[in-house]
Amino acid sequence: MGFRDVERSKTEMNTRVIAIINQKGGVGKSTTAVNLAAALSEEGYKVLVVDFDPQGNTTSGFGIEKEQLESCVYDALLHDVPAEQIIQGTDCEKVFVVPATIQLAGAEIELVSTMARESRLKDLLEPIIDEFDFIFIDCPPSLGLLTINALTAADSVLIPIQCEYYALEGVTKLLESMRMVKGRINKKLETFGVLLTMYDSRTSLSNQVVDEVKGYFGDKAFETCIPRSVKVSEAPSFGMPVVTYAPTNKGAQAYRELAREVIARA
Repeated sequence: MGFRDVERSKTEMNTRVIAIINQKGGVGKSTTAVNLAAALSEEGYKVLVVDFDPQGNTTSGFGIEKEQLESCVYDALLHDVPAEQIIQGTDCEKVFVVPATIQLAGAEIELVSTMARESRLKDLLEPIIDEFDFIFIDCPPSLGLLTINALTAADSVLIPIQCEYYALEGVTKLLESMRMVKGRINKKLETFGVLLTMYDSRTSLSNQVVDEVKGYFGDKAFETCIPRSVKVSEAPSFGMPVVTYAPTNKGAQAYRELAREVIARA
């Protein structure tokens, strides 16, 4: 079934384009992209996830075989392949993916000499944006040209922060990059929310980080924290979101709670 055969939700909300971003690796960007999309689809929302990380973890997290893809987001960015030709369906009825492969690693260099290089992703999404309730862009762990493209295409950002020492280290640089893009390219860019991941309520460190992040970001921090969970870690190896792989798991429940917060903010 093609993405145009699936209806949007019945609400009148405008499409939200949200970049999931943190230049630190291992904070749960791809996990959040996969599971938040799946949880929103359970609520009846139609979601597109753009895998914009050369590692392609979001692509494989939905069970898409990268080796069998004829084209991916790299071909759309550099060779003008239309988005509708590369969008893949998933086992979640209302979730679709713009996949990525390791080819995307070369895009950072190749885009340098390209016309309108900062807005290639925005231009790619423009013809299909109204087909979806939410579009999530899973960004690479860097602040290079791919991330600038994501910030140009998005109306807001979701920042996952791991509950660990130095949790806020580097966030200042990220916020500076956001301000630069907002000032020069994308006036509407804002912070949609800050998500605490890999939370362990039993440790004083996790609770200390929660207090620190909520003190820094105020009401931009989500009430929901994503707990550490073996099932959340296992699910990608089966090509499934945790809400499908282990529906009653505490991680799955947390992503459902997050989805409800996201809907309320949208």
